[in-house]
Amino acid sequence: MPDAQFAESRLAEIYDWVDSDRSDLDVYAAMVAEFGARSVLDVGCGTGTFACLLAERGVEVVGVDPAAASLEVARRKSGADRVRWLHGDAATLPPMRVDLATMTGNVAQVFLTDDDWAATLRGVRAALAPDGRLVFETRVPERQAWREWNPRHSRSRTHIPGIGAVDTWVETTEVSGSLVSFQGTYVFETDGSVHTSRSTLRFRSREEVEESLAASGFAVEEIRDAPDRPGREYVFVTRRVGRDASWDQPPSSPRRGWVSPPRSGAPRR
Repeated sequence: MPDAQFAESRLAEIYDWVDSDRSDLDVYAAMVAEFGARSVLDVGCGTGTFACLLAERGVEVVGVDPAAASLEVARRKSGADRVRWLHGDAATLPPMRVDLATMTGNVAQVFLTDDDWAATLRGVRAALAPDGRLVFETRVPERQAWREWNPRHSRSRTHIPGIGAVDTWVETTEVSGSLVSFQGTYVFETDGSVHTSRSTLRFRSREEVEESLAASGFAVEEIRDAPDRPGREYVFVTRRVGRDASWDQPPSSPRRGWVSPPRSGAPRR
């Protein structure tokens, strides 16, 4: 079940305003160019910021997300008509063959169980061309980012055209082993309504991530630093290894036209 900030229409509509600084996507756009990827699968595409950015640069893009409300926002953006939007997740993808898959922001950490994470990796691997790459980020657990998820560090007030001012903040509610739960609060000043969104992320160690990738048919080529958050995140650059009989069949490639809280330290897509 997607979190309310992505699945509830009123919150999905303001997501891009509240989380307006998406400079974290620059590193992914640069890697698309670096690896010469002509087709990309954006897993957990949310409101489609990254997918549309790539589409406007001539890249064939498939954006998949389980939150219908976020996809509705995505479909109205510039370049959206050149993205193939799918309502679902990586474990239920139709046949396709892409050069690169991405999981930006918190996407790789929303899979709380080993089974869900493994199913996601299997689904991504099946969608990649031989030697295709999966790139994603995950926070360094030792940095304990959740300690800054509180009203003092995250509170902000955003004026949104046609909606008015919205006050937002996030706060950690529970830390249980590698699972961190938090709540986002949204106060719409025009009518005084208060909306909340509860989320949980799993903070896997570097070793856990590497082991899960190897077990799912990925080789880690490199682990990079996140330029916008040095020392706080691992950016995994991985490559699909091995060969499946399915690759002897004609490819089913994406067709054009078939139609992620503040950056101050709080969680984001």
